[in-house]
Amino acid sequence: MGRSRENQHGLTLVYTGDGKGKTTSALGLALRGIGRGFQVKIYQFIKSPERSYGEQIALQGLGVEMEQLGIGFTWTKTPEEHREALKQAWPKAKEAVLSGEYDLVILDELNNALAIDKFPINDVLPLEEVLEVIQNRPKHVHLVITGRNAKQEIKDLADLVSVIEPEKHYYNEGVPAVYGIEF
Repeated sequence: MGRSRENQHGLTLVYTGDGKGKTTSALGLALRGIGRGFQVKIYQFIKSPERSYGEQIALQGLGVEMEQLGIGFTWTKTPEEHREALKQAWPKAKEAVLSGEYDLVILDELNNALAIDKFPINDVLPLEEVLEVIQNRPKHVHLVITGRNAKQEIKDLADLVSVIEPEKHYYNEGVPAVYGIEF
């Protein structure tokens, strides 16, 4: 149906910035990859599995698993709860990337997780390991990393960095998260 894995050169793409559209861009790539026969895996590092997400429902219909590994925003739970979630999340994501089973792995909100500075995280989500995974992933694996505040070290290793910045946003007009647009 497409190019063979042996001939595929995997890329690292980073979507960062304060604007809306980082996850949406990554999901667009997932759809394109699915259409080309890619095996796709998506992990979300902040979102909680206790909520329902429209994109997850759609992807399930396409046979793609999107797994929420987080417990929600940092201000909704204790640092210990977040640290434990990240401690459980990172090995799963690392294994998926390094396994070579997938053509495209999306690590959604990983940048957000790595940027947490309210409590220590490097012992449960070591930046050095993330950099090693980027560098040592199988040759055919495309890796997408999203979220605000991407670390410079990650951007330096990336093949593409898109910084999405807001010019205008309805949140600033008091419009809350919109069903079907944000979730």
